[in-house]
Amino acid sequence: MINERRQRFGLYLAGLRRDARKSQRQLAEALCRISGTASVTRHEISRWERGERIPAVWLPALAVALDVPLQTLERAAAHARGEDIGTGTPSPAEALAYFLPEDVELGPMASSTGRRVGASTAVALADRAHGLRLADDVVASSDLLAPAFRELDAAVRLYRETTHSEETGRSLLSSIGEIAQIAGWIASDAGEHDQAARAYRLGVSAAREAGDLALVGNLAGSLAYQLSNTGHEDDGLSLARAALEEAGQEAPAKARALYLDRVAWAQTKAGNPQLAMRALAEAHEAMADEDSQEAPDWAYWVSPEELDVMDARVYTELRRPLRAVPLLREVLSRYDSTHTRELALYLSWLAVALVDANEPEEGAKIARHMLDLAADFPSDRTARRGRVVLAKLEPYRDVPEVREILDTYAA
Repeated sequence: MINERRQRFGLYLAGLRRDARKSQRQLAEALCRISGTASVTRHEISRWERGERIPAVWLPALAVALDVPLQTLERAAAHARGEDIGTGTPSPAEALAYFLPEDVELGPMASSTGRRVGASTAVALADRAHGLRLADDVVASSDLLAPAFRELDAAVRLYRETTHSEETGRSLLSSIGEIAQIAGWIASDAGEHDQAARAYRLGVSAAREAGDLALVGNLAGSLAYQLSNTGHEDDGLSLARAALEEAGQEAPAKARALYLDRVAWAQTKAGNPQLAMRALAEAHEAMADEDSQEAPDWAYWVSPEELDVMDARVYTELRRPLRAVPLLREVLSRYDSTHTRELALYLSWLAVALVDANEPEEGAKIARHMLDLAADFPSDRTARRGRVVLAKLEPYRDVPEVREILDTYAA
């Protein structure tokens, strides 16, 4: 994750430099003038922009040279180093400026009919898609929903209103599919399930046309996950299985592990515990397989730790807390605290598992932490999980720690 952040910080710096209309050499010269030294070269600027190094003492001079607030640069650099994004919470506008800079050189789409675009535009759109994915880690879905669908609309118009080679066209379609997937995920998290389903279906069409079967599986699996969680368990299970089948045995290992995890969850929600456990085991086997192809960018977050979280969620749902609690504690002990929504969700499963293990006092302690995080990072998913946690605690109202939580969060 830290490597990913360093890369994003480098792209962010490069965008700021382009906004300031400076070459790397010109920026280096400006920093030397501002600082009164001659120790910065364009090669050092290049290292920063590639994410190989993160400037520290140069941040004040960079803020002056690039005409940006020093606090904004300090937050971005801290995030790149793996720390919190800064003291205080950045506004949605600040966070979006970091992950989705305005200058991506895609051109004026509304008036670009017939304009020919090439590989550089396709690469820029792919980077845009990845920026949106990273923004979802730290920006609330209510703040990201409208920008995400503007990104999707702009990507579709870029494809439709330009001419391009077949190869560039496939790349653009894949990026449309990726943006549709994350836009659907954001909409689902915001409780806009119909809007999410439309985005997922658009993405499936684009990915199929691009011949990107792994992405088709991710989109279909995302919709299956939503169905399983919103009272359509049978449909969710059918679609999760279809996503796994359509992606095929040749899908990258990380992607196949993700599809199998979604099958496991769909089986759990459909009331098939043995089939759910079998799918979990197959997900771990897939993750451990030697992979002959590189994992797609959208699978950057899939890891053995994330598979452990799904294991623990399934164990919790199946009322097997002695297996769930140790897994969740281990993962949470090293989880990235800037991913507030996911942290709150994982804590919710831990709280439920602890109550099932007849530890209501400890469950109440975890529940408080979860509910406080959820209040700071609004999400339909965390709100639903919060209600589940409080309902689980209700039978233990006579326990003082539990009663305090129930009274505090009754509304």
